[in-house]
Amino acid sequence: MDASWDDPANKPLHIKEIEIHAVPGYAAMIVSFSLFVLGVLLVIWGANNQAGLPIGLAALSGIVGFFGLIGLFTVAPNQAKVLQLFGAYKGTVKAPGLRWANPFYTKNRITLRVRNFESEKLKVNDHSGNPIQIAAIVVWKVIDTAEALFHVDNYENFVRVQTEAALRNLATRYPYDAHVDGEMSLRSHTAEIAEHLKTEIQDRLIQAGVLVIEARISHLAYSPEIAGVMLQRQQASAVIAARSKIVEGAVGMVEMALELLSKNNIVELDNERKAQMVSNLLIVLCGDRGTQPTVNAGMVST
Repeated sequence: MDASWDDPANKPLHIKEIEIHAVPGYAAMIVSFSLFVLGVLLVIWGANNQAGLPIGLAALSGIVGFFGLIGLFTVAPNQAKVLQLFGAYKGTVKAPGLRWANPFYTKNRITLRVRNFESEKLKVNDHSGNPIQIAAIVVWKVIDTAEALFHVDNYENFVRVQTEAALRNLATRYPYDAHVDGEMSLRSHTAEIAEHLKTEIQDRLIQAGVLVIEARISHLAYSPEIAGVMLQRQQASAVIAARSKIVEGAVGMVEMALELLSKNNIVELDNERKAQMVSNLLIVLCGDRGTQPTVNAGMVST
């Protein structure tokens, strides 16, 4: 690390929001407008009577009234005005309505409303190395106007860039699909993944005075070049799971059939015939197609 960074003079200044209550604007507007009109009337009166003093008072009154009107500004609901005096931060006005402040203040508007955006579809590799496409929706709002304006260059662009960075990092930490029971994956654990995404984005945006209300994945798919292969893999996994369930049920049915035959003394089977019966039952129960029974009619003598 550069040693010059340790110098306090080179470190960025950390500015926190200071909420101030500006003067109600209606009273200031009436006073300023009255002074301005009084100045105009004094100018007219002084010009008609060729009096120098009234003209000087008129000029002073008009200037004070003019600058008083410049100091008026409005604040909309869920908006704020950040006040600066020659570059120095003086405070933030959040109370809605017509307000008045020092006319030399510069007033930057910043919205406090809840906003959302959807990121671009990013192509990244998941934890297993498979290329996937992923996108997210983020709901956010500004909670510290000073940090949003003075700590980052453009807080809206900062939110977008950091969200995409957090999304890329999240995608590399988890597989698209779980290959082991209990493993967390992007597709199967949507609630947990959304919470992890929200936490990671919030950690990146806290310095910009931004609160992340919600973050969730809006698009998740394999990249087109491997989508077909992965679809076959998913289909094969589904077939294997279904076959396993069928075999498990068939074995139980065969076991139950042999037990009932023996219990009810319907027929006595030796081991060879039991094996043949088990084979026939498994073929019937596990086969893809309907079986064609063969009827044993006995021996026919000629």
